[in-house]
Amino acid sequence: MPRDALVSPGDLTVAQEVAAAMPDGRRITRWTFGSRTGVTAEVLSLGARLQTLNVPDRAGRRANVVLGGGSVEDLLGRASYLGAIVGRYANRIASGVLPLDGTTHRLATQPTGHTLHGGPDGFATRLWDGVPVRADRQVGVRFRTRSLAGDQGFPGTVTADVTYLLDPDGELSITYRAVTDAPTVVNLTNHAYFNLAGEGSGTVLDHLLRVEAGRYLPVDEELIPLGPVEPVAGTPFDLRRARRLGTCIAEEHGQIHRAGRGFDHNWVLDGTGYRRAAILSHPASGRRVECMTTEPGIQVYTGNHFDGSLTGRSGRPYPAHAGIALETQHFPDSPNRPEYPSTVLRPGEQYRSRTVYRFSAE
Repeated sequence: MPRDALVSPGDLTVAQEVAAAMPDGRRITRWTFGSRTGVTAEVLSLGARLQTLNVPDRAGRRANVVLGGGSVEDLLGRASYLGAIVGRYANRIASGVLPLDGTTHRLATQPTGHTLHGGPDGFATRLWDGVPVRADRQVGVRFRTRSLAGDQGFPGTVTADVTYLLDPDGELSITYRAVTDAPTVVNLTNHAYFNLAGEGSGTVLDHLLRVEAGRYLPVDEELIPLGPVEPVAGTPFDLRRARRLGTCIAEEHGQIHRAGRGFDHNWVLDGTGYRRAAILSHPASGRRVECMTTEPGIQVYTGNHFDGSLTGRSGRPYPAHAGIALETQHFPDSPNRPEYPSTVLRPGEQYRSRTVYRFSAE
């Protein structure tokens, strides 16, 4: 399809083209940006989605390291979260109950009976408006969407912006902003699944993961936090030193079984402000990604639900643990847990969040 190229100074470029169409005929735009010789990204207007991220290994060979649906039908269905911006509220709100300022709002729920990632028709299934952006040594795309009051049951009309920027050194930044005209809750994240060996190459069980957190949130059988923060010491959740994922989730621990033989939990990150949250590496290829964030938590999900029935862009099916999501965010179910960091956004305030993924090869 025709592509409009906007060449930035130096080695960085950004280009735009029509990728596909929605069932109602609306066009889905693909933006491609990055370095001609280093990391390049593709994002779609559907879900403001990170669809492809090509990263060199230690020998300079590039491979796509994020999972992605192979068709529009998949992106609106089984693959709707892959690489997408999820919201208004990333993660779970128990029973779809949102108490706020003395009023209880009933949110749209999934078949589980809980609200996940903003509800059945959350931000991941929306067409976002995108424009190219250029900053000092960075190129990318800024997306915007408007969510009206009552959308999925949430109060307040929210306008949200998400900006992807990539620099020549392989640093991908994602910046989130939102405003509202009435009190509401906002919690946004990107739901990319990483496989540093390459998309469709198998599982991530041979990857090493380090998480900068001494505490985590145990969950019940429906993956809702039980409430109290628990120490990671003496559990498979102790990733303060890098550990092989396959070894961790093979341990006999009740929380591993509750998540479907793997991780689907929130770690309470050490420190405050912008700091390192996690490091994921793949020894065989040498690829490594360091995750930095301003958020208080990170949800680590090891793709436990994949069962081979979804075929990715590579044409190969995704088995269990085909990828790992590193979702920087506020804590799940915090509207019902006043002891957790607040996600309330009020008129006159601005929701702001920043996460950076730094790629390198060792």
